[in-house]
Amino acid sequence: MAELKVGIIGCGGHAQGHFAMIKGESRMKLVAIAEIDEDRRNRAKAEHQPEFAFRDYREMLDKMDLDVVYVVTMPGHLLPIVLECLGRDVHTSVEKSPGMNVDETRQMLEAAHKSKGKAIVSVNRRYKPEVLAVRKLLQERGGAVQVAANYHKPPSGLVRPGRREVAPPEIVCDAIHHVDLLRWMAGRTPTEAANATEVYAHSWHGAREGTPRHNAIIAFDNGCHGTMMSHYGVGGRIQTSEVHAEDMSAYLDLTGTPKITLYLDGKLCEEPLDLDAVGGPGFNETRHFADCILNDTMPWSPLEEFVNTMELCEAIERGHQGKLVIA
Repeated sequence: MAELKVGIIGCGGHAQGHFAMIKGESRMKLVAIAEIDEDRRNRAKAEHQPEFAFRDYREMLDKMDLDVVYVVTMPGHLLPIVLECLGRDVHTSVEKSPGMNVDETRQMLEAAHKSKGKAIVSVNRRYKPEVLAVRKLLQERGGAVQVAANYHKPPSGLVRPGRREVAPPEIVCDAIHHVDLLRWMAGRTPTEAANATEVYAHSWHGAREGTPRHNAIIAFDNGCHGTMMSHYGVGGRIQTSEVHAEDMSAYLDLTGTPKITLYLDGKLCEEPLDLDAVGGPGFNETRHFADCILNDTMPWSPLEEFVNTMELCEAIERGHQGKLVIA
């Protein structure tokens, strides 16, 4: 297969990153978009120049011989579209969160098991080169003993009219990025995340609408422990992580362009991270997905993984206390 023919369903704000990554991937070609909103469809046609544009995603799937489809809608719209794509054996990228709840994620997973197409959940934190380079160092030192994440923002955008009907709580649809990052950094192998076995969470809401707040302590199945803080309506958009292994600590500022502070053997490490060893500075989830399709390998963020991540998010949301059993 010389070039993967790509379609995008949903051309809202979250799709812009996917457009850019597809454009930057030489093994992919954007050939079609589907967007129900006429203004967004016309804007995407002008900016990204697909060969074809459709209002109805089913018409796009009927008329186009696509290899890959990116489904970039609000969580409440994902399920029927993802089931349709996988039912047609199309390789499918699923926007986070993969559905409104873990039951919808399980329905997608069941469809993926029956499909000849591969499915990946698009969580870019797992694929940032800086994250992968730090993770490699962790594993070289026996794996993380402690991981932590902070995901803070101004009041949530879900307060806008109609948003609550198509999006789960913020810890599930938004801060899931860093809940999943905890699992990924805690993992002891290059391709696997750790699974939560115990969760002690405290969840509450601020006085203003759109200000949910969460603190959680998490134990993982490999002995690593983690902490998660997510607060909306605080100082601003702050997204950080820290990880600790034997004689190693790394502090990751992922608010914008990643900034990493690394300590090895008790000293500040002045050497830059070896990004070439993990795919290079341009590595991302789209390049990884192309690799998986062309080499017939499994993505690092399949739907199987996100049953676990969704369960952990929902446990934090409900203030779970104690052992966490994932069916």
